[in-house]
Amino acid sequence: MLRSLWSGASGMIAQQTNLDVVAHNLANVNTTGYKRRRADFEDLLYQIDRQPGTPVDPNSVIPAGVQVGLGVRVIGTPSSMSEGNLQVTDNPLDWAIAGDQGYFQVITQDGNIAYTRSGAWQIDGDGQIVSHDGYLLEPAITIPEDAVSISLSNDGTVSVKLAGETEAQELGQLELARFINPVGLLAIGENLFTETDASGAPILAAPGVDGMSQVRQGILEMSNVQVVDEMVNMIVAQRAYEANSKTVQTADDLLRIANTLKR
Repeated sequence: MLRSLWSGASGMIAQQTNLDVVAHNLANVNTTGYKRRRADFEDLLYQIDRQPGTPVDPNSVIPAGVQVGLGVRVIGTPSSMSEGNLQVTDNPLDWAIAGDQGYFQVITQDGNIAYTRSGAWQIDGDGQIVSHDGYLLEPAITIPEDAVSISLSNDGTVSVKLAGETEAQELGQLELARFINPVGLLAIGENLFTETDASGAPILAAPGVDGMSQVRQGILEMSNVQVVDEMVNMIVAQRAYEANSKTVQTADDLLRIANTLKR
């Protein structure tokens, strides 16, 4: 009886985490470059009252045994790294990675490299290309004060046209990073990821080289969250939470009946 109480409680806790993940996905449905997450579960330890395969006589064994599980827990919330929908903005500083292989690199305040799929860039007071949070694009690219237009080729070459000139001037070359296991990246907020032992070291290359995706100008990659799917997941989580709560309630009712037998 007590096992059912704790099993039901573990199911409620797991479904609460599941709902937290769904809510986070829905909250970021319009976040550029956001990658949806899902909750993965595993069953807990089993109490084995009768071992399967135990011999009962020289010619036969117990076929199944008695194994009672002790509930469930969340073991991971991996991201889906599929490409999000592309939205045309015609902003020359909106860049999208056309494919799921590659991340932009930025330098964070502590001097470390972080990775992002959000290509909404700005220019700071020194002409440097930065993210909305002021993180410098890596490799650094500085736009001259007299630049009248900015262009980005599919292979990541950044060029500008200067006032009074007809020929474009090349400023630099984008370098993207990809990972053997991008699901292993650590999400630190602000649309940023950092590498971990699980993700492996970054593999650096220009867009379109060595399996890296190309880039597009005037386009933003939106989140890959599908609202309908998340609404269905929300209903499933709600019903599972309700079913587990009924388990707890039923176990409590049985305990109450047992406690009142003497009466």
